[in-house]
Amino acid sequence: MPKKKSIFKKILIWRYKNISERQFVYVLSVFVGFLAGIGTLILKNLTSFFQNILEGRFIKDIHHSLYFIFPIIGLVLVYYIKKRFIKKEIGHGISTTLHAISKRSGIIEKYKIYASLITAPITVGFGGSVGLQGPAVSTGAALGSTVSQLFHMNRKTRMLLIGCATAGAMSSMFKAPVAAIIFAVEIFSLDLAFASLVPLLLASVSAVVTSYFFFEKDALLGFELIDTFEIKDVFYYVLLGIATGIASVYFSKIYFRIINFFKRIKKPIHKLIFGGIAIGLMLYLIPPLYGEGYNLINNLLEGNALAALEDIPYDVNFKNVWVVIGLLLLITLFKAIAMTTTFAAGGVGGIFIPTLVMGSALGNVCAKIINQLGGNVSESNFTLIGMTGLMAGVLHAPLTAIFLIAEITGGYDLFVPLMLVAAISFAVTKYFISNSIYTVELAERGELITHNKDKNVLMMMKINSLIETNFKAVHSEMLLGEMLKKSVSNSNRNIFPVINEEQQFLGIVLLDDIRPIMFDSEMYDKVTVETFMRSAPAVISYNDSVAEVMQKFKESDAWNLPVIKNKKYVGFISKSKLLSAYRNKLIEVTS
Repeated sequence: MPKKKSIFKKILIWRYKNISERQFVYVLSVFVGFLAGIGTLILKNLTSFFQNILEGRFIKDIHHSLYFIFPIIGLVLVYYIKKRFIKKEIGHGISTTLHAISKRSGIIEKYKIYASLITAPITVGFGGSVGLQGPAVSTGAALGSTVSQLFHMNRKTRMLLIGCATAGAMSSMFKAPVAAIIFAVEIFSLDLAFASLVPLLLASVSAVVTSYFFFEKDALLGFELIDTFEIKDVFYYVLLGIATGIASVYFSKIYFRIINFFKRIKKPIHKLIFGGIAIGLMLYLIPPLYGEGYNLINNLLEGNALAALEDIPYDVNFKNVWVVIGLLLLITLFKAIAMTTTFAAGGVGGIFIPTLVMGSALGNVCAKIINQLGGNVSESNFTLIGMTGLMAGVLHAPLTAIFLIAEITGGYDLFVPLMLVAAISFAVTKYFISNSIYTVELAERGELITHNKDKNVLMMMKINSLIETNFKAVHSEMLLGEMLKKSVSNSNRNIFPVINEEQQFLGIVLLDDIRPIMFDSEMYDKVTVETFMRSAPAVISYNDSVAEVMQKFKESDAWNLPVIKNKKYVGFISKSKLLSAYRNKLIEVTS
């Protein structure tokens, strides 16, 4: 082992001497993109492996009757793996990555490299109504973080490599390298400057080449645009944008409500049982909810709604368009419920693909209704653009939605309706839902990375690193002479915190307040500290964010403010140290 470490150390020394920092970042971005591509391929292959087993000849004839039990088996397996082997919380890929960037300096635990790789294919392969994009991002981000730590890269480069890994995962999953770059910039708030753009390009291309190498031109969504955009349909696209915006609000609301409901169930095994039965029942009644749902999307894009609904067990007249509309609306409504229930029950997956499924079904429904009421619009185009609307609304990522759908389907001729629907859906959703499912909890805790550099810097700073403890504390009953001898003479500060025997903070004494009598020895035994004690201009709680600390300095116009933790004195924060730390962090983040 020491020999291996010595060899690696020599490699690092050689790198420092022969390769510039920028060139090395380019090399690492290609490497990270390749690793993210491999991780995504493993996810897809393992999922296909489980799906093929469950759809083999032996099971195929009784497949529908087993819809109820398959997801429960998958959830039980995931529960056992998490409890016995991983023994740590996996979390949702994009949310945990955002948290690692904002509060952990981009440090992601190594177990997250394999945790989602093992559990997500089982969840999805056994019928869990979730997607693989979130786990792919989680795996890629963990790989990017690990590589950056291995080569001792600084914080900003570490965050860039996490963005590269995210772009690589997206690029490999959908074979959409341009949309992958936009996704990394839009979701992770990366700077789209030349210094970051080139590594993102290299990672994205590296991942998509890796995907093509193993799968050639095989695509998850194999649709090519047939019908072009017609200006007469603009009004209908406006209606579609409103509909997808309303559906996005529904998606987010139902997600939060179900998650909060399951939080009341304390024991994971109880969540598993209740959630497993609920998801099994939904899949039994509405089989198209099974798994990710790519078959449903592709069939709707090809105009084959009957093939999309062929697993429906009811004896209904599929030639009746209104029956088909009703069934697709059921899928639209229950996809969000089935997805969230899978998460809440302990499954591992993402919300990206379920959003596409819900959007495709809703877009197809809107087109069918318009056509039944006398209009004449392209069902395949509405199906396509419905996915854009849901993605823009639910994920709060309109640019990603536009470029992803255009890129994976060759639908660049539909840029106008893509932009129109994405903008309307995003605006409607934003009015009711301030943050996406990915970011709502981080935003509530004040830990969300945005494109606002000032807020990002303040959020990344930690209050405990700003606290100064070299202030001499005094007690309220202490005599002036004792204070001068024990505190003032041994301090280079002009402010003294006043505390009681329980270390609780009472107030402050300023040197200027005692200066007029500090050389009058007759007063040493006559007056106490309490005589000169005053209230602090403001008090900082140990749990305050640095942004709140900055605001308190602004409002109080003070240069030093005391820090209190559970009513006990901890130390002081000085404005000069705060501003100095802010400047250093700003340079670190933006240089």
